[in-house]
Amino acid sequence: MNELKELFPFSYTVSRMRFRERLPGIVERWPNAVLEQHTLTDHPDMSIDWIWAEANQTTEKMLVFTTGEHGVEGIVGSAMLEFFCQKYLPQIDPETTGLLLVHAICPWGMANRRRTNANNVDLNRNFVWDPNEIDPEFNPRYRDLDDFLGTTGKIGPVWLERLGFLTEYLAELARIGKDELWAGKILGQYAFPKGIHYGGTEIQEEVRVLKELYRQAFEASSKILHLDMHTGYGPRYQMTIVNSPLESKSSAEFIEELGYPLVAAMTPEEFYEVRGDMIDYVYLLRDKEFPETELYATAFEFGTFGESHWEKFRHMQAMVLENQLTWYGAVSPGIEEKVRKEFLESFSPSEERWRQKAVADADHAFAAILKMTGFVSG
Repeated sequence: MNELKELFPFSYTVSRMRFRERLPGIVERWPNAVLEQHTLTDHPDMSIDWIWAEANQTTEKMLVFTTGEHGVEGIVGSAMLEFFCQKYLPQIDPETTGLLLVHAICPWGMANRRRTNANNVDLNRNFVWDPNEIDPEFNPRYRDLDDFLGTTGKIGPVWLERLGFLTEYLAELARIGKDELWAGKILGQYAFPKGIHYGGTEIQEEVRVLKELYRQAFEASSKILHLDMHTGYGPRYQMTIVNSPLESKSSAEFIEELGYPLVAAMTPEEFYEVRGDMIDYVYLLRDKEFPETELYATAFEFGTFGESHWEKFRHMQAMVLENQLTWYGAVSPGIEEKVRKEFLESFSPSEERWRQKAVADADHAFAAILKMTGFVSG
């Protein structure tokens, strides 16, 4: 129990310190490994940290591991990165495989337990290839939903807020239907800076840093495996391997090859669709600039509340209330605490059983993917 608890950091500061302290152990096998960082311009006490190491001989392969693109999700991401370093880094061949391990893409969000950066930008709606894709006219369905999803005013008694939200939700279901509502909510939007899933008006500082790191990884190697950690959607006790629609192999092929029960493409039919997705960007970078590179990039999505209609509704409600709290506050500290607690549970569950299963699922997937891609021997 204690070992499991120690995997999951209670703060950004603790997580960052643990990651930095990983360097000496990595240097023992990758002598050229370096710890680098990008300090946030407006928040000099926070940084994106990464460990970069080229192979000792020839970098035939590059392992990329990223966490915390949605800040608060970095708590679970940090646990999975630490687990991977403990169990799987010793199995990687340092003679032929390089490393790019990234801690907390969105450090401000992780430190403040928000999904977004300090500009309220959802970074996984900001990884567009062409800046012209940042279009305020994109996703008119969200514009139609902003009055519902962008509730204003101080939060009062939580039970009353939840009842009011449920009433409005049922009205929206009757008006436009479940599919239109959910697609409009999650796709991403570039017109409402105080709204959820806001993609910004320009490429964010954190995204610029990661784009450059990915380019360096492609320049260093002709074979890349990229593992990215997320939480929120999917079954509560079964992590989903989520692939880009730009990946050529089908979900069914991955299920068979990996022996893992739940694989989905990032499409409306299998999972959900977004604009500005980071894994999509990595595939576009390969296709447009490094077409000879062998690539498999995927996200692990650890479901939290569950995937039933009303469990997803609870997750959406937690996001909307937390966003309202950020902009307008609450009438009392007790109400604020309840809203923040529910939001944290929606991305980093405290239940021991959930954490045990999350680690077990990641363990299964890590082993299968590393074997499938040839990053460890059979």
